[in-house]
Amino acid sequence: MRIVRARQISQLFFFLLFLWFCVVASAGERWWQLRGWPVDWLLQLDPLVALGTVLTTRALYAGLLWALLTVVLTILLGRFFCSWVCPFGTLHHFVGFLGSRKKTLAKKAATNRYHGAQSVKYVLLVFLLGAAAGELLADLPGLSPGRSWPGWVLFVLALLVVLFLALRNVASKKARTLCWILVWVAVWILVAWAFADHSLVGASLQTGLLDPIPLIHRSVNLVILPIVDGVTHQLAVGQRHTQGAWLIGAVFLTAVLLNLSTPRFYCRFVCPLGALLGVLGRYALWRVGKNQSECSQCARCEAACEGACEPSKKIRISECVLCMNCLDACHEDLMGYGTTPSESGEEVSPDLSRRGFMVSLLSGVAAVPVTRLGGALGTNWSPMLIRPPGALMEEDFLKRCIKCGQCMRICPTNIIHPACFQAGLEGLWTPMLNFRVGTSGCQYNCVACGHVCPTAAIRPITVNEKQGKNDFAQAGPIRLGTAFVDRGRCLPWAMDKPCIVCQENCPVSPKAIFTREHFSPVREDPFLVESVHGMKVTLQGRHLRPGVVATGDYFCRVITQEENGRWKILENTKSVLVLSPDPTQKALLEPGNNLEIERRLKQPHVDLRRCIGCGICEHECPVSGRRAIRVTAENESRSEAHRLLLS
Repeated sequence: MRIVRARQISQLFFFLLFLWFCVVASAGERWWQLRGWPVDWLLQLDPLVALGTVLTTRALYAGLLWALLTVVLTILLGRFFCSWVCPFGTLHHFVGFLGSRKKTLAKKAATNRYHGAQSVKYVLLVFLLGAAAGELLADLPGLSPGRSWPGWVLFVLALLVVLFLALRNVASKKARTLCWILVWVAVWILVAWAFADHSLVGASLQTGLLDPIPLIHRSVNLVILPIVDGVTHQLAVGQRHTQGAWLIGAVFLTAVLLNLSTPRFYCRFVCPLGALLGVLGRYALWRVGKNQSECSQCARCEAACEGACEPSKKIRISECVLCMNCLDACHEDLMGYGTTPSESGEEVSPDLSRRGFMVSLLSGVAAVPVTRLGGALGTNWSPMLIRPPGALMEEDFLKRCIKCGQCMRICPTNIIHPACFQAGLEGLWTPMLNFRVGTSGCQYNCVACGHVCPTAAIRPITVNEKQGKNDFAQAGPIRLGTAFVDRGRCLPWAMDKPCIVCQENCPVSPKAIFTREHFSPVREDPFLVESVHGMKVTLQGRHLRPGVVATGDYFCRVITQEENGRWKILENTKSVLVLSPDPTQKALLEPGNNLEIERRLKQPHVDLRRCIGCGICEHECPVSGRRAIRVTAENESRSEAHRLLLS
């Protein structure tokens, strides 16, 4: 079997496997729905996900140990992941193939020449890792000058060695490298000293914005599958919606369509995972190269190359994606894959200067405090940002969330959505709850989202923990926030309309929403009693719409005898009221009495100690537009600073 054919089979297998994992990440009882399928496996194979979380949390989540397999195989074989496993790379490969079918050999070769802008992906990688490693500054106070003698000693020694090497004007490459390392040590210690206790310094995991594996998961889960299912109606009960889908779809579509002009544009110029694998691939034992330096320069290998790594010249090992097209295209059988270096020479290091590396790293470190200047993690936090049950505290949450959309896909009620800018730029595409969308609120016995999160940004919880039962009875239920009644929009409060929908749908027991009775006179002049026959009262000169006050929520009383109470209206015609007998009444109606009809209203109130912020009341509220009862993140369990009650 040709090696290219083997690569195509591998690509097809992993792409179909990826689609299958996206499909089965659906809550339900059918065999193809979530039933132990390893839906996070491709995310766990991603070494950039593992490295990012290690830098932000200084711990490796158990499931991400799979990434070590990718790292080991990359060091052995080269950038195999890009062309043999990555589903996003497969999609780029296919679209690029469609775009170049009718191009001439010369045109293909020209398109596939190495471009200096391919170093941009290394800049992006260093920037993102710098943002992830920013909190390491806060962990170095012991090495900071002015705080301990080891910091001063290390700082002074670094400066003395740098000064010595500079005065000698050494030409040795190793000495210059040592000089740069020491400069970095000195600068790092100074920055640590300046920012060790700074509240803005922190780590933020932003690799998921551009990492191809979370990106394609997010795009397929939140854009492609909802569109497909809108036609087939197989994956969900109703149409699933995605807040801000236009932006996710625009990024995905742009990345895919750029392949029509330049094959694998995203892989060559943007992909930070490709950059990381390129750095690892420079040490690969097996690599693509020529078995002799001389060739006819037919450019067939250049025209077929997917990584623009210049296989006919001094091959760029870090750019080679192991598509193996050059082996298949070379009619002279000069290209091979083995442990010996290429006879035409190799360029193993990524095209990134020390200056570019330094600027990118410092920019990434500085980006985190800049984005936090608005105080979103402090007193200026947004109460409208409601995280899923089990979400870590916001700062820790931002250290782990890779924006993959898995929690949004699995949510059975479709209330978890990607944040646009509700969480600031730092929280773009992280999950938040929107109770107006979907089929209900956060179901009382649902804990699905935490069990599919690949990085435990949403930790896995049990139903007992969520409901505060058994071993968790003392801690109480997990609170997502608190519901507040908007009395200016609530039907019983503002419009004299009976409604107890929120109280009826409250899932907790005892209910967190309770009502108090209030009697409100209808906007009519008093009715004059003409005659009374038992509990049937005839009104004089007034006409009611039949049945209008016979709903069970209307009462009447004698205006001058308020102390005698009210009679419930059972039926009504145009001029006759049928009342309910009430043995507690001290007086009877008489002809000539002035009657006032009142509407009984049950006005809702929220018990802050019992409300868990599930949002079912907000979803079911019949007031369209801005709901009359709304949930905010105040009093959420995950943050003591957001508590409303003292105890």
